[in-house]
Amino acid sequence: MQEWSRRDALALIAGASVVSCEKEVFAAQPAQSLGTIAARNGIVFGAAAGPVIEKDLAYRELYQTQARIVTTDVAMKMGTIAPQPGPKRFESADRLLQFCASHNIPMRGHCLIWNEWVPQWIKSMSGAERERFFDSYIEEVAARYVGKLHSWDVVNEPFWPGHKAPGGYRLGPWYDTFGTGYVRRAFERVAMVDRKTKLVLNEAQSERDDDVGLTVRRGLLQLVDELKQAGVPLHAVGLQSHLQPRYPHDPGRFAEFLHALAGRGVEIYLTEFDVRDDTFPDDIAARDAMIADTAEKYLNNVLRVPAVKVVIAWELADNYSFYTDAAKKKDPLAQRLPRPLPFDSSMQKKPLWFAMARAFENARKS
Repeated sequence: MQEWSRRDALALIAGASVVSCEKEVFAAQPAQSLGTIAARNGIVFGAAAGPVIEKDLAYRELYQTQARIVTTDVAMKMGTIAPQPGPKRFESADRLLQFCASHNIPMRGHCLIWNEWVPQWIKSMSGAERERFFDSYIEEVAARYVGKLHSWDVVNEPFWPGHKAPGGYRLGPWYDTFGTGYVRRAFERVAMVDRKTKLVLNEAQSERDDDVGLTVRRGLLQLVDELKQAGVPLHAVGLQSHLQPRYPHDPGRFAEFLHALAGRGVEIYLTEFDVRDDTFPDDIAARDAMIADTAEKYLNNVLRVPAVKVVIAWELADNYSFYTDAAKKKDPLAQRLPRPLPFDSSMQKKPLWFAMARAFENARKS
């Protein structure tokens, strides 16, 4: 995203007083939440939620106050619903849906088809068996939730240039079975049983202004064209927005890409927003300032594009980030843990919360 030095960090901390009055304004209005601020400015804000909200009541309350939409984290992935042969396991998804319904929060389904995290028993099928399973799985899962979801991430991450496949596609069991046609097939299968839910193509890495990111952008634009020309229902493109400052980012070129997507008649959702901080200093104040600055600049640029309708954080508090899970697995005694989200592990607002609030307030205004 941007090269950072310790001097940059110190400058950001020194400049924090410039926005302190805005913090006081937000803090003086206890009813304010990212959800309400975003909604006031034409944006839907929410977050992914894992099963932990069933156990951590303070965390659960954050969703009730902050989120205007919730995405399933793992509850609707194939590895959760069909970990082994036999009846599907919908319990986790159903509990989250019940929570959302009881608080009038729309829920997004994530995700029907992905070439990663496919259970081994499915990978071991013959090609013909996998074809039948693909169709029947989509139809059964989609039919169960007709009219109950805001949107479906029908296909997740179709591209990964690191696999060296033609067009930058991600390899995996569905690519092996159908080639690139698995994407169209998945959307058509969902549409056969569900004409009420918005259908979304979800992708990562597009904000990177390097060979990986530019390949993903080209692939996405071509794939959207192919789906549209084939008459496939595609309502939105999800850009995950796991911001990674280790990689270059060109705001102008990224805005051009967003306008090119919008010009194809789809809405744009930022579906998995957070800021990776492993290249930032250990000092928490410096790191938090750099995280906030990275996020605010990105959102200020992106939210000028009218097609961007939704911003969804990937969880709400640092201790429940997948980055934190990965860091603890790597070193259970790690002292430095990631801080990629708007709330800390004590459920307190961080500089990132205020940066996001300012970006939502500024949406569409410049």
